[in-house]
Amino acid sequence: MLPDVRNIVACLWGAAGVVWFVGALGAKRTARIQTRSSRLLQLALAALALAIGFAKPFQFGLLAKPFVPASASTAYAGLFATLLGIGFAVWARLSLGRNWSGAVTVKIDHTLIKNGPYAIVRHPIYSGFLLAVLGTAIAFNEVRVLVTVALAFVHVWTKVRIEERLMAEEFGSEYTEYCRHVKAFIPFVY
Repeated sequence: MLPDVRNIVACLWGAAGVVWFVGALGAKRTARIQTRSSRLLQLALAALALAIGFAKPFQFGLLAKPFVPASASTAYAGLFATLLGIGFAVWARLSLGRNWSGAVTVKIDHTLIKNGPYAIVRHPIYSGFLLAVLGTAIAFNEVRVLVTVALAFVHVWTKVRIEERLMAEEFGSEYTEYCRHVKAFIPFVY
């Protein structure tokens, strides 16, 4: 594994964190929010995913083994997927504007965003971050980061189920029609 690729991947995630932090400062006030228990489950899944994937205590045995042959091309492919995924998620975050929240919410004066990346998939932030997590796993090339990918998917899946229900309640037939025309995660597929 090329050490500079890991550093670049870490910097990409750091930059995404800055975008999220700054964007959160201007978010609209919340009208409705998911239950505390569902939010705690999602936070626990995210924390577990990060711990297994990147904390030193989990870097042992099978978890520390590479899952693909180590090469520069593999590392750079992972870097590219991470960059593409984070770029797509940031574009989506900027397109969502003040409607964004870390928790599943309906904001006061919430608007249904259907343009930009939201014309490609209904959940572009999640799609982008899942691609970025997969890219990170490829760049880091350790089994434990694959576990992070699986946990990230479960995290996103639980969040999407709640989000889709809230959006359908808030926007009714407009959201139903949107769902008919735009796939959830992968354009033209799913």
